[in-house]
Amino acid sequence: MIEIKNVYKTYDKQKYVLNDVSLEIEDGDIYAFIGHNGAGKTTLIKSIVGILPFEKGEIFINGIDVNKNPEESKKTIAYIPDEPEIYDSLTGLQFLNFVADAFDVSEIDRKERIEHYAKVFEMTEHLNNLVSSYSHGMKQKVIIMSALIHNPKVIIMDEPFVGLDPKASIILKQLMSDFVKNGGCIFYSTHVLDTAEKICNKIAVIKNGEIVKAGSRDVILKDESLEQVFMEIYGEGQNA
Repeated sequence: MIEIKNVYKTYDKQKYVLNDVSLEIEDGDIYAFIGHNGAGKTTLIKSIVGILPFEKGEIFINGIDVNKNPEESKKTIAYIPDEPEIYDSLTGLQFLNFVADAFDVSEIDRKERIEHYAKVFEMTEHLNNLVSSYSHGMKQKVIIMSALIHNPKVIIMDEPFVGLDPKASIILKQLMSDFVKNGGCIFYSTHVLDTAEKICNKIAVIKNGEIVKAGSRDVILKDESLEQVFMEIYGEGQNA
């Protein structure tokens, strides 16, 4: 699980991009994180995974403080960024083995998982090609495969569906559902509101660095769609 307690983050020491943010993502959750461009979504995600420091507050992953024990906190998580940045000079297979090495995944386990996910995402014939030859969608598939290769307990995603074709998007949604059914938890940001509404069980909405709504999908939506709730918070004049 992920515990975010009273987190503050600023870039200019004047205005907070994250202002007293608190959330709890429990095992079994697919927790959708919604907000306009610049609201603080990616900043919070990068703070959780240890890419960005934050001025105040605490973040725990499976009870481990990400500031006090950064290496230990990363061992059980996977991070899928909003841009699939992979080393162009490696093949897809070399990149996957690089990640497997970083997480001490055994030869037997990595081989089995790579073969499985390559088949699932129709990447088997492409893994020996250089990443530089991949389309955006193919890179995204490899990033997703690399996130699953060490059997994480927590997955943090930033716009995971961008670049994926419809079939790959359907497969990813099923993988997300299976993952949380097996006891994991997922925290992910997205602009694809209809997808979030269908697959998540909890929702948090952030506006100008502050959480304005958070809780179970049914309580937040009631008889409305997520799009309606979003527009009530932001209004039609806001950049979504």
